[in-house]
Amino acid sequence: MLLSYLRERLRLTGTKYGCGGGGCGACTVMVSRYQPGTKTILHFSANACLLPVCQLQGAAVTTVEGIGNTKTRVHPVQERIAKAHGSQCGFCTPGMVMSMYTLLRNKPQPNMEDITVALGGNLCRCTGYRPIVDGCKTFSPESNCCQANGNGAGCCLNGDSSPERSENLPPQLFDQEDLLPLDPTQDLIFPPELILMAETEPQVSQLFRGERMVWVSPVSLEELIQLKTSHPQAPLVMGNTNIGPDIKFKGAWHPIIISPTRVQELFEVTKTPQGVCIGAGCSLSVVKALLEGLVQEIPEEKTEIYRSLLQQLGNLGGQQIRNVASELSVVTIFIHFIYSVQEILLNKDFFVGFGKTSLKPDEIVLSVFIPVSRQGEFMRAFRQAPRKENALATVTTGMRVMFTEGSSVVKELSIYYGGVGPCTVSATKTCAAVIGRKWDEQTLSEAYTQLLDEISLSPSHPGGQVEFRRSLTLSLLFKFNLQMLHKLWEMVWTGSLFAQLAAYLANLKFGTWICQSGDDPVGRPIMHRSAISQATGEAVYCDDIPKMDGELHIVLVTSTRPHAKILDIDISEALQVPGVVDVITSKDIPGKKFRTFTGIDEDILAQNEVSCVGHMVCAVVADTRKQAKRGAALVKIGYEDLPGPVFTVEEAIEKQSFFLPQRMIERGNVDEAFDKVDHVYEGEIRLGGQEHFYMETQSMVVVPSGEERELKVYLSCQHPTYTQESIAETLGIPSNRVSCHVKRVGGAFGGKVTKTSIIACITSVAAWKTGRAVRCVLERGEDMLITGARHPVLGKHKVGFMNDGRIMAADLHYYANSGNTADESLLVSHSSSKILLHLDNAYNVPNLRGRSVACKTNLPSNTAFRGFGVPQSMLVTENMINDVAMKLGCNAEEVRGQINMYKEVSLTHYKFEFDPKNLLRCWDECKEKSDYGSRRKSIAQFNQQNRWKKRGMATIPIKYGIAFSDGFLNQAASLVHIYKDGSVLVSHGGTEMGQGIHTKMQQVASRELHIPASLIHITETNTSAVPNTCPSAASFGTDANGMAVKDACETLYQRLEPVRKQNPEGTWQTWVKSAFIQKISLSATGYYRGHDLHMDWEKQEGQPYAYYTYGACCSEVEVDCLTGDYRTVRTDIVMDIGRSINPSVDIGQIEGAFIQGLGLYTMEELKFSPSGVLYTRGPSQYKIPAVCDIPLQFNVYLLSGSDNPHAIYSSKGIGEPVLFLGSSVFFAIKDAVAAARVEAGMVGPFTLDSPATPERTCLACNTPFTQKIPASKQGSFQPWALNIP
Repeated sequence: MLLSYLRERLRLTGTKYGCGGGGCGACTVMVSRYQPGTKTILHFSANACLLPVCQLQGAAVTTVEGIGNTKTRVHPVQERIAKAHGSQCGFCTPGMVMSMYTLLRNKPQPNMEDITVALGGNLCRCTGYRPIVDGCKTFSPESNCCQANGNGAGCCLNGDSSPERSENLPPQLFDQEDLLPLDPTQDLIFPPELILMAETEPQVSQLFRGERMVWVSPVSLEELIQLKTSHPQAPLVMGNTNIGPDIKFKGAWHPIIISPTRVQELFEVTKTPQGVCIGAGCSLSVVKALLEGLVQEIPEEKTEIYRSLLQQLGNLGGQQIRNVASELSVVTIFIHFIYSVQEILLNKDFFVGFGKTSLKPDEIVLSVFIPVSRQGEFMRAFRQAPRKENALATVTTGMRVMFTEGSSVVKELSIYYGGVGPCTVSATKTCAAVIGRKWDEQTLSEAYTQLLDEISLSPSHPGGQVEFRRSLTLSLLFKFNLQMLHKLWEMVWTGSLFAQLAAYLANLKFGTWICQSGDDPVGRPIMHRSAISQATGEAVYCDDIPKMDGELHIVLVTSTRPHAKILDIDISEALQVPGVVDVITSKDIPGKKFRTFTGIDEDILAQNEVSCVGHMVCAVVADTRKQAKRGAALVKIGYEDLPGPVFTVEEAIEKQSFFLPQRMIERGNVDEAFDKVDHVYEGEIRLGGQEHFYMETQSMVVVPSGEERELKVYLSCQHPTYTQESIAETLGIPSNRVSCHVKRVGGAFGGKVTKTSIIACITSVAAWKTGRAVRCVLERGEDMLITGARHPVLGKHKVGFMNDGRIMAADLHYYANSGNTADESLLVSHSSSKILLHLDNAYNVPNLRGRSVACKTNLPSNTAFRGFGVPQSMLVTENMINDVAMKLGCNAEEVRGQINMYKEVSLTHYKFEFDPKNLLRCWDECKEKSDYGSRRKSIAQFNQQNRWKKRGMATIPIKYGIAFSDGFLNQAASLVHIYKDGSVLVSHGGTEMGQGIHTKMQQVASRELHIPASLIHITETNTSAVPNTCPSAASFGTDANGMAVKDACETLYQRLEPVRKQNPEGTWQTWVKSAFIQKISLSATGYYRGHDLHMDWEKQEGQPYAYYTYGACCSEVEVDCLTGDYRTVRTDIVMDIGRSINPSVDIGQIEGAFIQGLGLYTMEELKFSPSGVLYTRGPSQYKIPAVCDIPLQFNVYLLSGSDNPHAIYSSKGIGEPVLFLGSSVFFAIKDAVAAARVEAGMVGPFTLDSPATPERTCLACNTPFTQKIPASKQGSFQPWALNIP
């Protein structure tokens, strides 16, 4: 593939590996081709991971390195994304840059819809997308228009340039006046030699022979037919969006592949009055552009089919996929196609199975004919998918009706569904029952009954969601009915999703912040120090390190059984694979064969038993990754299954399968209080797990030095010291022989601590045994399988409350699905429990009890994730509050803020005193800035007027404890060198993961040394420079390391005091030189002891946190009750983060955490098979938020006038707290669902588990269509997926 060719052969490492399946956009490049017929150059973005190099004859490929770099000239796209603070960890940035760059090559002045479409195929896990769009929209002439900002009155287009407008604008995080202009004349030209080659050299067939495969590229239709006749089983590859992933992920093998991308007949387009004939090889983007043109050219009544296809094309895949995928990927219904000399109807008989058609093996599709609509013909296509864009549909449908002229009698009807069978399904019987009858309520009612009988699914249907899928067949038909009755149906969101985003993305606001005076760098929105190099592709990540001489690659072999004894490991066949050097098993480990974390041992490699699918058993070491992967597939492990695997918390409770100890905390007398309240209510909520989905997978390179048993380890991790200790103990050597180097981390979120250290130990054993450097880079599927996720939790509550809403007693139980090993589960659930210590959130409940259990199951062990148990804990609490409000029939915000929130200096349930003043300020300001009161009334009015759409709103507070409750983890150290030329090198113990810690440390050093930040450099985190570091976690990295850097810089500045007094008119450089001559040390260590925090679980009291970060968030959603789809209409966040060291970095953390929380609570689902196999192993199955999921209005405000004496410069930690505020969207959805249930005659509390996916939301709305679906009897079938937790 092009990706490996770029990275390994050409050493162009700016193009990143993110998923290998075209789902994340990290590998985006621009492909340019000359079109001899039109003498034009076509530029399009593409995923390098799917693009075969042998398909690129005659094409020019532009990577991020080719458009600009810091040594010559940075391209405006690179500069603007960087200066708009759109690059945090930076791993996704080159892909974002190339998507936008390609758009600008085709359209130098794009509109906002163009931008959102271009970025639709790129994922980012850090930023929340706003700053990326912010930087890109500076290229759009719409971005500065008053109308685009929601201010049509007195618009600048009308010549109104009143000064009041600029004064009322929100503060800007970057200066748009200080940006390089876009000059298309400076872009790279298309190579003239390729133009000459295209116009003069005859096209000849190409044949490429690989090690196991032959690739043939014919140039004529005749040759193509001959090849297909000779090799009928050979697949045809156009965009490689289907065959490529099958080869990579499913192990498919094809001896011969035919690529007809140069057969011109497959790309011909013919327009006729009856319709358009499109060559079968045309890409989806070409088809889309063609249909868009036709819609504008021909009468509207003839465009029904074209408009329906455009609606589908706009949602299918990302832009990169649409640019290369051929038209046949989405051939739907009601269209003809021609092959050979035949013309056949694409109908119910064409599709015969999953991915199979009635075509014979030696037949090919030449073209597709799409007719114009006829008079009285009405057609619509609908789809429901886990994500609004770039996601495979759960159910898709095409419906067409034609009426007898002048009446409502149905003359023709076609209804087809996808997602409810192995192939496209025709509702033939339903159509026959309707044809010839009037289209009315009675007819449709009978059609629903017929449809239920005709479209049936087994309860164990692959993909699950059986009730949801069946209800969608009915509700989508009902939607079609509504749209048929009036095309401008008021319940359909007007315009496309991208058009909505375009209208709102410029309308993002930010609150004020207080900057320091003069040249003080602290308090200013300074760009991430590596943003430019990340945007140019020059930033070096672990796998970008050049290959070393003799370097080997390692691939892990994991268990395929959830609970079994290992009988034997046969590596003989693996060792016979050319290039395979060795296979590492537990017997090869010279030192400790296990790691001990929280007092419980975990094998580095399984020795006698495996306890989950994905348990690491051994590892194959080879010259190349492909060879290692081939060898790994040949390792044969003999198993003896053990009885009774445990997968869910219910099974763990039944079998008492827990990690000990269990914890309980209580204040007051809960049981006694229950006897004195007006109401007692019990409920529960299930919260699913969440994959970290850091863009850079687990990566490391271990290099033996060759002497004195030294190892250099280059890796992507949050806790290099722990990895250093782990490797040393595994190899049986002192820690001073192992140095760990972390340049930067492409995202972590808690997932690069424990499992990273174990994988590093395995890699180190391989390097130790072979004496050669060994590289380990997990593929996305391996990473998701092995490394665990956020803990799924079952939360139960019993709450006692009064008629006025006062909660007097609450008893909460948390059951966390920890997986097969303890990992960090005891820390998450109870040992230093974030769950139990945050169960009060912002509420003063006089009698409160919490119990937490870490359940031991046979799933991959779960681990730390941003929030460390708090998002699970608080969701249960807020759900309890919600149930109280619903039980009393009052507003949940009243129960939260007016009645139960902490109001004055108070004690928490662990007897820690705090002042909630800023918590209350955040709450009040959030309600004020969100215009909560008037919008609540508008929502009530909207819900009265709309039956099938409902809006909901929720405001959620947070009180989040900062720092480690184990006090020893709060210390930090630093090392600062001043060189004779005045430049400064800072080292500290924090790792740069995108959170901007290096940028903030640079600001700290700049302030303390009174020098420009340009003189200060931070190269990496290195255990040889700063030993005994603590993890970069708990939102405490800046607090601890900032104080350590400050300490070192203060020492140095004091040492220079005599020199400054001797020469007060001197410069920094002259003072430094003079100090060296006077033998004054220009190097200093800094140290910060940290807070002495503790928690005494026996006494149930302590000070586990240094301080609290407060906030509040109000979100409004609109829910489609028929499909469960929702749209976040608006979000307002107010955060108390003290005095921000860098507002742009902190706002980026707020937005990124919120969007990650939105994903946790509304869309991200981990699916396991009944035998414990993880289904969701990549972006095609696991959906994180994309640019289409940004709230249509997203306002962030920083609380003014806040001080924090417990942290550096009065700032506050912000990395984790805001993630929980994503639950405001969850509770807004629940509010909307409650409104829908009222119309179904259902009031009071109800269960809505998290995430609130379209499936759960739709079923909870309890529409007449969901009521028609008979529920499958539990226990009578085996479900497709487990209900985790």
